[in-house]
Amino acid sequence: MAAIGRALAITFVLLALWEGAVRLFGLPAYILPGPLRIGLAMWNNADVLAHNAAITLGEMLLGLVCGSALGIACALAMAASPLARRAMRPVLLVAQALPVFAIAPLLVIWFGFGLASKIVMASLIIFFPVASAFHDGLARTEQGLVDLARLNGAGIAQTLRFIRIPAALPALASGLRVATAVSPIGAVVGEWVGASAGLGYLMLYSNARMQTDMVFAALAILLAVALLLFTLVDRVLTRLLPWAPETAPA
Repeated sequence: MAAIGRALAITFVLLALWEGAVRLFGLPAYILPGPLRIGLAMWNNADVLAHNAAITLGEMLLGLVCGSALGIACALAMAASPLARRAMRPVLLVAQALPVFAIAPLLVIWFGFGLASKIVMASLIIFFPVASAFHDGLARTEQGLVDLARLNGAGIAQTLRFIRIPAALPALASGLRVATAVSPIGAVVGEWVGASAGLGYLMLYSNARMQTDMVFAALAILLAVALLLFTLVDRVLTRLLPWAPETAPA
């Protein structure tokens, strides 16, 4: 509670300084609106913001589920088969090196202006941290445990299920945390490229009409949604893996 209180106090001071600077220098609202003006825009457009936030949150959640599932499957395949590892490593590198911003227009052409293109974009961003972290955890399983399982007649699948996957769960949790933190990127980029709803679309729409207060309002809502989703995922992972030092609460 003390940490929350300090965070709120710091936030209040920064907002007060922001409002004071805007009034002191007489900055026009279309360049930099003050927090009070942004708050008023949020209040007057609460229904619009809530509707678009729900759409963006849905895209983030679906992208998180799809990207995480694909990353987990890829990591398991690479851990189970050297051939799969040699084949999939270049895919991992390409997925990380190729900016989603560069291929976003193509994804919109291929998957349309609807929900599918946003889910694909979010999944591409989420895929790498999950696959990379989980595969590292699987590869770093204590070799003595793996050798012991093999001496007792365990096959590759049994070793994965009972030894390597449990040992790699903390690494997977770290990957999921990173994936959750970056999940808004794919959804918002997709909305910027082509959409008719969502917080990213609302930002572009408001920016084109010089409604900078609405741009900041949508950005604040996006930040709140992202923090809420990260906190939820972090709490769930902490409860599921209380024995893992990497997932212990701060």
